[in-house]
Amino acid sequence: MDLALDDLLRKERALHALLRQYGSVLVAYSGGVDSAYLAKAALDVLGPQSVLAVTGRSPSYPAEQYEIAVAVADSIGLPRLEIETDELDDPSYAANPVNRCYYCKVDLYSRLEALARERGLAAIVDGCNADDLSDHRPGLKAARELDVRSPLQEVGLTKAEIRVLSRQAGLPTWNMPASPCLASRISYGTPVTIGRLRRIEEAESRLRAIGEWRELRVRQHGELARLEVDAAGLARLVEPELRARAARALKDAGYTRACLDLRGYRRGALNEARGPGTKTDSPGDGTPALEAERRLLEIGIRARVTDAGPDGEIAVLQPVGDSISGLLTVRRDAALERCEAAGFRYVAVELSDACFRRPEPL
Repeated sequence: MDLALDDLLRKERALHALLRQYGSVLVAYSGGVDSAYLAKAALDVLGPQSVLAVTGRSPSYPAEQYEIAVAVADSIGLPRLEIETDELDDPSYAANPVNRCYYCKVDLYSRLEALARERGLAAIVDGCNADDLSDHRPGLKAARELDVRSPLQEVGLTKAEIRVLSRQAGLPTWNMPASPCLASRISYGTPVTIGRLRRIEEAESRLRAIGEWRELRVRQHGELARLEVDAAGLARLVEPELRARAARALKDAGYTRACLDLRGYRRGALNEARGPGTKTDSPGDGTPALEAERRLLEIGIRARVTDAGPDGEIAVLQPVGDSISGLLTVRRDAALERCEAAGFRYVAVELSDACFRRPEPL
């Protein structure tokens, strides 16, 4: 047998053995890749009489994700329950500190703990996987404090392995992009509000309507939207017409300014700027923006650079002449290197020449 396959099946057997030890479980169920696979495994091992999948509903939970969660549960005969969560009522959560997720999970897991006790379920389990140990995951602390188990993580299953096993199990989620909560798009320190969450959800929905994106995030920095898409999406956005439509989608969602991140989508991008201070001082004699312009000019890129975001953490480039396509392709790495060397955390290009500014309170 192939060693990689043998190791994968060993982990799956270990997961099944762990679930049998629990005897009955309440699954924290979002309908994403991980929780869907965990719920299916629990259902197969323990049977529907010993499994309850619980979904926490709140404004930060994407409606599209909810629809998937319901459809998957119905297709596999998974007993499911919904509860309302109130994390936005917690000032510690709403202030959006770097450990925001901790307060959200405390609220959710406390409710699940009471529900599991009421239903006589032996263990609460979540879908955290082995990859999460290397990421910024404050929710893990809440899980440990409230005795929530992470069986996928305990047996060492990674996201890629869970996708393989999900495909073998016939789950439609096997190739689904990650879909974290909407609050994960708001820059730390900017309060989480229902208005901001709805704006993000509307913006991403409008963008999906104009194109197919494998990965898509609208990161909100104050009134500016920083769009992240995968490599294929960046290649498509070389086309001026599609860029204009993307800018219009973000404007119609209520943003006053929009830019396209030159690094594209990456997991947990807002964590790149967590902690005290989000932008280093310029290593040159002027402001970071002027320093970035100087460094770009040295390699033949003529662009106006402005800093954006609550802490000036984003370099927003407005190329002189028709050079956006070059910034998105052959000159992208060079522009990134020069602007980051000037002290910026993020480097983006203006999506539209018409910098729409329409202040609107949230």
